[in-house]
Order: sequence, then C-alpha cells, then structure tokens
Amino acid sequence: MGIVLKQSFRNTIIIYGAFLIGGINTIVFYPRILESEFYGMVTFLLSASNLVMPLTAFGIQYTIVKFFSSYKTKEEKDKFLSSVIFLPLFIAIPLGFLWDYAHDWIMSRVTKENQIIEDYTFSIYLIAIACAYFELFYSWTKVQLQTVFGNLLKELWNRVVVMLLLLAVFFDFISKSEFIFYLTGAYLLRVLVMMIYAFYIYLPKFYFKLPNNFSEIIKYSLYIILAGSAGAILLDIDKIMIPGKDTIEKAAYYSVAVFIGSFIEAPSRAMTQILQPLTSKSLNEFNNKEVESLYKKSSINLFLVGGLFFLLVNCGVSELFKIMPEKGYAGGEYVVLMISLAKLYTMFLGSNGAIINNSKFYKVTLPLALGMSLSVYLLNKLFYFNLEYGTNGLALATLLTILTFNTVKLWFVYNKFKITPFTSKSFKMFGIILILLFGFYFWDFNLPTIEIANFSITPIINIIFKSIIILVLYVFLVLKLKISNEFDNLLKRFYK
Repeated sequence: MGIVLKQSFRNTIIIYGAFLIGGINTIVFYPRILESEFYGMVTFLLSASNLVMPLTAFGIQYTIVKFFSSYKTKEEKDKFLSSVIFLPLFIAIPLGFLWDYAHDWIMSRVTKENQIIEDYTFSIYLIAIACAYFELFYSWTKVQLQTVFGNLLKELWNRVVVMLLLLAVFFDFISKSEFIFYLTGAYLLRVLVMMIYAFYIYLPKFYFKLPNNFSEIIKYSLYIILAGSAGAILLDIDKIMIPGKDTIEKAAYYSVAVFIGSFIEAPSRAMTQILQPLTSKSLNEFNNKEVESLYKKSSINLFLVGGLFFLLVNCGVSELFKIMPEKGYAGGEYVVLMISLAKLYTMFLGSNGAIINNSKFYKVTLPLALGMSLSVYLLNKLFYFNLEYGTNGLALATLLTILTFNTVKLWFVYNKFKITPFTSKSFKMFGIILILLFGFYFWDFNLPTIEIANFSITPIINIIFKSIIILVLYVFLVLKLKISNEFDNLLKRFYK
C-alpha cells in the first residue's frame, strides 16, 4: 500500500483543495453572480455532457487500465495504445453530424419555462468529447502509476477556471452567455494539456497493426461503454429530469446540496486512481492475496477518512445553508444526508469496483449498471413526479439504488473470490461514526448574532467550533482503538 498511500495522499490534498475552490464557487460565487436560473442551466449542460461522455469515450479509459499491464513487451504495449487511441472517434464524429437531431430531442424534454438552454446545447457535445479524450489520456498515465498531474487537471483545472470566469462576469469583463463559451474552451484546452503530458510520460511507437487480442479489446470496450453510459445515468439523470417538471432554478438548488453531500468522496476518488492499475496488475498476475490485501486496506482507510468528513458535513450543513443568498437553497439537509450516506457506503467497499471491472467477470458490470440506471430512473419518476417528494425524493432514489446494488457487488466479489472488505476494525469505525453523528447532528452552539458588513458570521463560527470538537474526538477514538496502521504512521510524521 506504500505507493497507494503516497499518491493517494497527494491526490487527496489536490482533490480537497479543488473541493474547497468548488465549494466557494458553488456556495458563494455561483448563486450571487450567475444567480439560480443561469446556474441551473450550467448544471443542466454539464450533467448532460456527463451522460454523453461515456458513449463518446467508447470505454477506452477502462480498457487501457485493464489490458495494458497484461502485455509483456514494449512493442505489444505500443500496438495496443496505437489501436485504441482513435476508437472514440468512431462514435464522436457521427454524433457530431447528427447533433441537430440530438438538440431537438433535448429541447423536447424541457418545459417552456426552460428554453434558455436552446442556444447552448452544442456545448454539451464539445464538453463530452473533451472529457472523453481527457479520461483516455489520464488512463494513459495511470498505467504508468503517474496520477498526480492528471488528478490536478481533473479536479483543480475546471474549478479554478470557473472561479476566474465567475469573477470576470462579476467585474463585467464577460457576459453570462460568454461564460458558457469560455468554459467550453477551457475543457478543450485541458484535454490538449493532458495529451501532451501523457505523451511525455510514455510516447509509444505508433503501429498500423492491431494487437493479437483486439477482438477481446473491442468486446470489453463495448461492455464497458454500455455499462459506463448506464452508470452515468445514476449520477446525473436527476439533474436532467428537474427541468422537465420544475423551473431550472431547482436544478441549481439540488446541485448545491449534492455537491455538499459528495464532498466526502474525495479520498475515494484519489485512491481509486492508483488502486485501479494496481488491482488490475494483481489480477493479471493471479495474485489473489494482494487483491484481498488491497481490498481490506482500501476499505478501512476510506471508511476512516470518509467517516470524518461525513460527520463534519452533516453536523454543520444546517448552519451552512443559513449563509446562502436565496431561500431556495435552504432545506437541503436531507439531500445532503442521503447523498453523503450513499457515498460513504461506496467508500466502505474500497476497491470492490476495481476488482470487478478488471477481472474476468467484468461482463457483470453491464447488467449491474443497467439495473442501477433503470432503478434510479423509475424511483425518480415515483418519488419526484408521482409522490411529489421534491428533491428529497431524487436523493432517496439515489440512496436506495446505491445501497441495493453496492450490496449486490459486495456479495458478487465474495461469491467469486471468497474475500470481503470486513475486519473487526470496520465495526469499530461504524460505532464511532454512529455515536458522533447522534451526538452532534441535532446540536449547535447557542451563539449571539455577529454581523460584519450586514453579513452574519455566526453560522460560520458555529461550524468551526463544532468541527474542531468532532475532529479532536474522532482522531482520539481512531488512535485509541488502533483502527488503521497506515493512519497511525501518517500522523507520526507530523508529531515526531
């Protein structure tokens, strides 16, 4: 786990820095500068591009991770990379020619009140293509166990660009409409930088000859493209469905709550980037002991870090919503709780997804992904459209879907590999999180109102004091109960 923890720690710092900037954008700048209608449109466009991206990527980002370590010679590796780099174009180019039809279909799915979207739908296509090729070149560096720079571009680039563009709108350097076009350009520039770095890390000799197992590569990519497309529905379908029923401002309100709830997943995103190629390598070498070791250690360490941020987020979210500029943003506490709970359970499963995706049983990802996407769509229709649960219903649909299908994945890995992520420390961690959640969720400091320039800073002070207490108690209990050797060793570097 040495290289995993080293790069995961760096990636986690980058991701939380990115989340901090994203939080400032989401909670402070977006609502005040773009306001809810235009912010809702940006949310819709980015979510729609996330739905299109897996289709255009052709699953190559996963294909590279799975197959690269199976080749023994440089020539074999170069033939493989030469054959897959152009595959996304087989979908991207025809889709571009047919985009007028896609535009008409998109506009048929939104209400008359949300026609503001019409002039910007081509940005969905451009951002999707840019993200698809970014993920391809990012995987190119992952298999060389070089993830930090790509992670910097993936997590930090767009958020910094958004902050700069929002400030440009604020100071009237650009208009709100121009904000969309500049943001689209930033995505295109990012993939160019990632491509240059990927070739710097590993520049293959390009062959016009297919690898011997090309048919297997295509089969895997087709499975993953379908699974990835279905999986993307789980993440973004709720934001896409909102303009079909309510005003697009609701998408902005929901997006803020989802962002806050998703804050806890940064360590998972950081660790997964290096766990995927390591798990693939262990599986290709039939080293099941190493697979199990990665499974258990990733689970407890992600559960530990994710549990802390789960507590900090949920125990301070009611105060956080008090500083939002519009009343529509308030009342999202249950959305935050359900989304963060879903993320925490996913983190608890550690490298479960990497084991399935990179094993000979990868085909099961397709029915699982299709089941998840169908489930969340039907539950959204039930809770949001029929039972009128509002955005709480969308979050509930996501939570129920993730709990159900992640449990199926947990059972599947146990059934095929006879391994689980559980240890006795897992139950200790569950107890720590549960006790502190009930101890601090319903309680806040009773502080007097303190204002600076007609802005109340009392909620911020409350969050800071409460977070300090939770952090101290959490770290004390984790150390006292000896939950993680890796965590103990990491702390020793700071207090030696």
